[in-house]
Amino acid sequence: MWETIAAAAAAESELWAESLLPEAEQFRETVFSPLAPAGHALGLETIYEGYLVHYGRSRLFAPADPDTALLLGDYLYAHGLVRVATTGDVAAVADLAELISLCAQARAEGRNGDGASWAATAASLGVGDLVPARDALRLSSDPSLLEATARSTAGDAAVDRALAAHARLVG
Repeated sequence: MWETIAAAAAAESELWAESLLPEAEQFRETVFSPLAPAGHALGLETIYEGYLVHYGRSRLFAPADPDTALLLGDYLYAHGLVRVATTGDVAAVADLAELISLCAQARAEGRNGDGASWAATAASLGVGDLVPARDALRLSSDPSLLEATARSTAGDAAVDRALAAHARLVG
């Protein structure tokens, strides 16, 4: 998975190639893909890597400046969505697009809940109706419904692992 993400980015742009961390410095830990259907793992982790480039500590990249980080993160978002789209799972693409939007809004407003949003979306990718839980976060800053959805779908242990890894990478 990591080689695929890195190689595709490097092939796409010299800027992305220059932003790659040396392999020995990369932190190749899956975070939310273990909660999702296996066929969406690469796309989901590509999108999450874009999120980390924007808001956390990237596992694969160290962009030289904020402008490069913004462009690289957006590239990874788009490339991850394309990877999921090639599976034909339109509902999963819609879920991930909504996740990106919801997390950007939460970050802009300084609200918590991004980890629960990622966990619930991954666990219910393409099959669950997360509108009420997302609305609770968006309108009331309450991530509890999202986290409860993730836990009921993927199990406490898997969600705990994902949220702990997310906390280490995003803080």
